[in-house]
Amino acid sequence: MGYMEIIIGSIFVNNIVLSRFLGICPFLGVSNKVSTSLGMGGAVIFVMALSSVFVWLIQDLVLIPLGIEYMQTITFILVIAMLVQMVEIILKKLSPSLYQALGIFLPLITTNCAVLGVALILVQNEFTLLQSIAFATANAIGFTIALVLFAGLRERIELSNAPTAMKGVPVSILTAGLLAMAFMGFAGLV
Repeated sequence: MGYMEIIIGSIFVNNIVLSRFLGICPFLGVSNKVSTSLGMGGAVIFVMALSSVFVWLIQDLVLIPLGIEYMQTITFILVIAMLVQMVEIILKKLSPSLYQALGIFLPLITTNCAVLGVALILVQNEFTLLQSIAFATANAIGFTIALVLFAGLRERIELSNAPTAMKGVPVSILTAGLLAMAFMGFAGLV
């Protein structure tokens, strides 16, 4: 599988949120503002890219040689938790306002099924180290694009004159569904 196929496929065709429906919790929870969505997207990009390196190394150098591949899930969760703690500490020091804006959703990256899902998918597909990094980073970029697009749409909808029954959660869910359908249109490209 070529790198461009991995990148384009991960961002648009098999978007982790809009096609595989992983990471819906932060997708709906953090997408109130574009600025907050960009911050969360940056944190997810960092965690996914770094976790792909650690996951690949642990899988190929520890789990497979020892014959304990059944420990993948718990091992990967621990790696992701460690990386999220690192991101949280860095954000708290460098950008306290973004740290406050992300609130509870920052530590929830640990339990973001998109991060764990990408780790498990890259191991399942037996990617090389570089392919793993490309796959994870592209998925994180796809997650960020979906998050920012959705946040922009939600900001725009807040300013519109929507019927009372559609305000808040109903219009958000409807918008997310329409955005997912739009991304599914890319399926014929790759």
